[in-house]
Amino acid sequence: MRKPVIAGNWKMYKLHDEAVNTALELKNQVANATHCEVIIAPVFTALKTVADRTEGSNVNVAAQDCSTHTEHSANTGEVCADMIKDVGASHIIIGHSERRQFYGETDESVNEKTKACLYFGLTAIVCVGESLAERESGNAQTVVKTQLNGALKGLTVSDMERIIIAYEPVWAIGTGKTATPEQAQEMHAFIRGVLAETQSEESAENTRILYGGSVKPANVRELMSENDIDGALVGGASLDATSFAQIVNYK
Repeated sequence: MRKPVIAGNWKMYKLHDEAVNTALELKNQVANATHCEVIIAPVFTALKTVADRTEGSNVNVAAQDCSTHTEHSANTGEVCADMIKDVGASHIIIGHSERRQFYGETDESVNEKTKACLYFGLTAIVCVGESLAERESGNAQTVVKTQLNGALKGLTVSDMERIIIAYEPVWAIGTGKTATPEQAQEMHAFIRGVLAETQSEESAENTRILYGGSVKPANVRELMSENDIDGALVGGASLDATSFAQIVNYK
């Protein structure tokens, strides 16, 4: 059985103390959640303190990005994956739709960052997803398959043990449009099929695929009832500890 993952991406929100206080509130509210893994991704400046204050709890910490480089070098503004590990994080979100759309992330750089993450023993949450125009033109599956194959190029079956896939329907984030559970399930099943072709049937069966399209307390239970949806990558609803705890405690 694939253990569900509920991850909160805090994006560029929360000053240091706000992040710590939210993490502590959340830690108390999800202390009895044994049915899933809980992850929060604060900004870089809060990573260490949040990781320190949640150590020993069931709340894990992720970074929102990392460098493609695996050696310390003259790359101003970059953060190496081992630096992220050094401050207590265990996961890194890679290839988020906002990074792709606004900051020049490509399938090649996602692949390099994923390999850097794995190189240092961290777990990569690799994001894929199509835009509204790509979906309406009938190219949703082609786009997602291309992104997925690009991100995972050169990875082994054993590497896949530390890969989590997050499907983000970009068209359903902040657009007023909503993906139905059936639409989400269809793409999740497609992704699992691609993994079976490119990795192995066992790897595809074991890889957890998260849904990242405006997950809220009101829709999480219905989404989680679908066979191939193994959790959620939550944006805005993860910024409030109580709201996110309700999503974590969906059962």
